[in-house]
Amino acid sequence: MKKMRRFVGAQVFGFISFLLLWQLICLALDIRVIPTPAETIKQMLAEPRELVLHAGASVLRVMAAIAVSLAIAVPAGLLLGGNKWFRTLVSPFVYFIYPIPKVAFLPVFMLLFGLGNVSKIILMIWIIMFQIMLSVRDGVDSIPGLYFQVMKGFRASSWQTYRYLVLPAVLPHMFTGLRISIGISLASLFFAENYATTYGIGYYILSAWTKMNYPEMFGGILTLGLVGLLLFKGLDALQRKCTPWTAKGR
Repeated sequence: MKKMRRFVGAQVFGFISFLLLWQLICLALDIRVIPTPAETIKQMLAEPRELVLHAGASVLRVMAAIAVSLAIAVPAGLLLGGNKWFRTLVSPFVYFIYPIPKVAFLPVFMLLFGLGNVSKIILMIWIIMFQIMLSVRDGVDSIPGLYFQVMKGFRASSWQTYRYLVLPAVLPHMFTGLRISIGISLASLFFAENYATTYGIGYYILSAWTKMNYPEMFGGILTLGLVGLLLFKGLDALQRKCTPWTAKGR
C-alpha cells in the first residue's frame, strides 16, 4: 500500500509539473493560439462524452492492431530466431521493409481495403508487427547456447524448451518492442484518422484546428497523451505480472 501511494504521488507530481510548465509557457508567449491549462481542462469537462467517444475509437483501433500483431509477429519472431532456413528466406524482406516509414503505405492500404477502419488498423499492424518480430528474434538470439544444451541434458521436449527457456527469455524483449511500436503507431494513427473518419482523437484534434477552437484542440492533444500514458502503464503492469523474474517485475 505504501509503494502504491508513493507511485500515485509520483504520477500526480509529474502531471502537475507538466501543467505548471505549460502555464509558464503561456505566460511567456502570451498568444491566443496557446490556451492555458485551465482553459483546456474546462473545455474538456464541457463535453466529456464526445471526447471519450473519440478517444475510445482510437484505443479500440490500437487494441485490435496489437492483438493481430502479436498473433502474427511472435510465432514469426520465434521462427526467425530458431530456424536458420526461415531466417535466410525472410530476413531480406524484413530488412527491406523495416526502415521504410510505414505511414507511406497508408494510400496503398486505402486503395486495397477502403477508407474505413480496416485500412487504419492494418497500417498499425504493419507498424507494430515488424518491431515485435525483430524484438522476439533478438530475444531468442540472446539465449546462450549452453542453456539449450542443459535442456537437452534434462531430456526436455521441444515444447518444454520453448515453455521454460525460450518464452521467458523472449517476453521482456517482446514488451520492449511493443512499447516502442505503440508510440509510433499512435503518431501514425493521428495521421490516418484524418481521412474518412468521424470518430478518433486524430480527427477530433484536426477538426478543432480547422474551427480555430484552440482549447478544444489542446484538449484533444492532452487526451492523446493520456491515452498513451494509460497504454504504457497498462503494459508496465502486464509486464510485471508476466515477467516477475526481471527487474521491472521485481
